Amino acid sequence: HRLSTQSQSTKKAMKFHAIYFLSSAALQCAAFITAPTSKISATKLHQRPESSVPSASVMTLSRFMLEQSIKNQENQELEALMSSIQIACKTISNLVSKSGIQDLTGMQGGGGSVNIQGEEQKKLDVISNDVLKECLRYTGKLGVIASEEEDHPILVEEAFSSRYVAVFDPLDGSSNIDAAISTGTIFGIFEEKEECLVDDDATLDEAREKCLINTLQPGSGLVASGYCMYSSSTILVFTMGDGVNGFTLDPTIGEFVLTHPNIKVPKRGKIYSFNEANSPDWDEGLRTYVNNLKEGKGESGSKYSARYIGSMVGDVHRTLLYGGIFGYPGDKKNPNGKLRLLYEAAPMSYIVEQAGGKSSTGVKRIMDLLPEKVHQRVPTFLGSYDDVTEVEKYLSQ
Repeated sequence: HRLSTQSQSTKKAMKFHAIYFLSSAALQCAAFITAPTSKISATKLHQRPESSVPSASVMTLSRFMLEQSIKNQENQELEALMSSIQIACKTISNLVSKSGIQDLTGMQGGGGSVNIQGEEQKKLDVISNDVLKECLRYTGKLGVIASEEEDHPILVEEAFSSRYVAVFDPLDGSSNIDAAISTGTIFGIFEEKEECLVDDDATLDEAREKCLINTLQPGSGLVASGYCMYSSSTILVFTMGDGVNGFTLDPTIGEFVLTHPNIKVPKRGKIYSFNEANSPDWDEGLRTYVNNLKEGKGESGSKYSARYIGSMVGDVHRTLLYGGIFGYPGDKKNPNGKLRLLYEAAPMSYIVEQAGGKSSTGVKRIMDLLPEKVHQRVPTFLGSYDDVTEVEKYLSQ
């Protein structure tokens, strides 16, 4: 009776607190992770100069997701997933920032540990993978998880409403860790085609095949994707199909705060981002394209600058903000390039397209490709719409 007579604003406030305290995914994830998060005591906050006290009007990621779920009930379950993803990103950011002091640099097991692609694993590759798996499995919303560091998709036994499939690269650019250069996490969320239920007497191979049906989807089936970049600041950029927004981690309050609303990639830029050491093995058309960019003989008539970090997250983030083109093409040694379609190229393509850019293999739209296997590689070009369209012309000649 009391609830029915309360004002609408009070009801909303009570709903907010109920959602906050009933976030079991966050509690389960926090129980697994021992890395501390930044908190401000009431005493310290009171003693801070007035100008440094965070404003109540600041749009945090938690508040943003709550408002999105109120506007669209379809986003309510994504809210639980994003809550767990942001906890994982905070934890990995903490580990990355302390990796040099806590002996987290170097190879896993002293060297010799490799993933399914035959790449040597860094210590933080393995730890970041475990952090994301634990954070996501306790949301109760995921039936299957697929990771760069796992041989096969993982069936989530803790799921009680397995509507989604999560794919991720836990630590992109990990080869840069020892040099303290930017790294990142890439993730994508698909809806399950059908519930991944396996009979008790099914063999392991039968169970894997059942789960693969849900995992191998084209990028056009993504309902959300994003990346978290660990650099001079920690930035989480994501889309749910209605534009792209970026949030920066504020260490004083331990929250991601909206700093890049409605990101739009410029229609054309003046930066190209390729590993030119591979250029002798490139297609002749691609070599001509890059040479023309350097000499100002491209469609824009401007000379382009080269910027290449060697971390997809860092290079794509810069491309989103400044425009231009990022590419990891195929060559004689690696005809399909080195980027994985399912958890690198497709999620990043979704973000770029939602920001008004374009993504392509050079001949096809990446978002339309149906993966044939979990770790399939694909040539990738993405960035400003006009720049990607131009490189397609050279590659079609």
